[in-house]
Order: sequence, then C-alpha cells, then structure tokens
Amino acid sequence: MCHAFDRNLKTASPQSSWTEIWHLWTVIVPRRSINGQLVYGKVWRRHDGRDWIYKKFTEFDSEEAA
Repeated sequence: MCHAFDRNLKTASPQSSWTEIWHLWTVIVPRRSINGQLVYGKVWRRHDGRDWIYKKFTEFDSEEAA
C-alpha cells in the first residue's frame, strides 16, 4: 500500500476540507440525524471535525425534476 499521497497532503487549517463535504453512505445500524430522527439505509453523511452528522437521503424522480 502506498502512503505517499497521505504524507504529501498538507492543510492550512486544522479542519481539512473533506469535513465540509456531504457524501452518500449506507447505514445498517440506525443513526440519529441532525434533526433527531433515526435514519438508516442510504443517507448523507459529513464529518464536523468531531462527530459524523447524518441527513436523510431522499431519491427523486428525474422526470419530476425536469
């Protein structure tokens, strides 16, 4: 395994930019979302520097969005 990328990765701030990015994640064990609901399955997930934050993922119909 090559770790050259990890060694060369420098950030100017203590909180790196990846903590600001929401990404799709599959939750098997229900987690508490930012508004207090239990979420599982496909969710949006982001790290706030200390904890993971979860938001419910709702799929949309591409025909409705057009």
